[in-house]
Amino acid sequence: MSTQTPFRPRPENAVLPAAASEPRTRRRAGSLPHGPGFWLVAAAFLVAMAFSAAPTPLYVLYQHRDHFSSFVVSVVFAAYAVGVIVSLFLAGHISDWLGRRRVLLPALLLEGVAALLFLLWPTLTGLIVARLVTGLGIGMITATATAHLGELHAVACPGARRTRADLTSTAANLGGLCLGPLVSGLLAQFVAGPLRTPYVVFIVLLLLSAVGVALAPETVQLGDERPAYRPQRVSVLPEDRAHFLASATAAFAAFAILGLFSSLAPGFVAVTMHHPSRALAGLVTLTAFGMAAAAQMLLGRAAVRHQLVVGLTSTSVGLVTVSAAVWLPSLALFLAGGAAAGAGAGILLKGSISTVADLAAPAARGETLAGLFLCGYVGLAIPVLGIGVATLYVSSQIALLGFAVAVLTLITAVGRRLLAYSGQTTMAAVEVAYRP
Repeated sequence: MSTQTPFRPRPENAVLPAAASEPRTRRRAGSLPHGPGFWLVAAAFLVAMAFSAAPTPLYVLYQHRDHFSSFVVSVVFAAYAVGVIVSLFLAGHISDWLGRRRVLLPALLLEGVAALLFLLWPTLTGLIVARLVTGLGIGMITATATAHLGELHAVACPGARRTRADLTSTAANLGGLCLGPLVSGLLAQFVAGPLRTPYVVFIVLLLLSAVGVALAPETVQLGDERPAYRPQRVSVLPEDRAHFLASATAAFAAFAILGLFSSLAPGFVAVTMHHPSRALAGLVTLTAFGMAAAAQMLLGRAAVRHQLVVGLTSTSVGLVTVSAAVWLPSLALFLAGGAAAGAGAGILLKGSISTVADLAAPAARGETLAGLFLCGYVGLAIPVLGIGVATLYVSSQIALLGFAVAVLTLITAVGRRLLAYSGQTTMAAVEVAYRP
């Protein structure tokens, strides 16, 4: 992490605001107008994120078939997080000079390859490889689709605020993470071939999504010369380093909570609470991610300080409730705690993003936000692995209690600094995009 923000001249093919970039209003022959293109890209984003979470309710079936432990499930899930981290670091920013469609199309096809791997290589090794490939594709899609939606909206609706683009991006991202487990859980519960049918359905949806993206207009004007490649970098001024680290830690904690509900939580419900329904496993994940998305949209215009207070409180209450639920045990209490923890994680993540975007220098905002998300995705992998290791030696209840205590300790440690910084600033519109 560099500690200064050196001046970097804007490359010829850099993304400019729509009003200042007339060529971006032109589209190639055969492509659709920017308005329909916006919705096609949003749909593709939704499908990709849904597929990334589709295996969640199926992990219990893999466990039953192959007789492996919760630790192995956490390894399979961590492979996905590793793929996202590597992809964000190496390729999360290249659409700025290659073009949005040139990155989205191969990334969607890579997701299709991952779905084929699930079908054709159903062993444990195949699961790990398929999840790694899924993560590589998602790391390219999240940054690129977010930027593409904002630019398509700017051209389709000149002079309009970017609220619709921001809300659509949030809905596609977290909404996909909600729908994926629900769809695969329902298919696994009521359709033949529970470990095959969901992937066949998503292969078809991913191919249709790729066709839709191919019809959408490009929004990056390509220059004659391509900048020299470099991985993502993170630039933070020395006086802002403590605030950045606090925000990154909060993002780490938020992703850890969401990671729990997209990996091991359905197993807790099936084994510890004796509710083996596959549809219910999908509902568990839907509850946490759905509340995260809803909370972000409901508090999207609130002051950053208010977001952080609500996020910290809701996260704490949710974690305590979930921990109590596995000891009682109580499914209703577990779902209620998951809803509160998911909502808190979503708000806490949004507040952290707003804080980092505010403290970052404009020339380094994309890189600084990239660093925040990289820390977040580390939080998606490490704590889940920790729970998996713990279940080898202690009960699931104790492992989950240890997770809750660790996360609560983290957010308590950084909460005061985040609230102090947010009290000095006002809420501003934040564009979350990865740009060098």
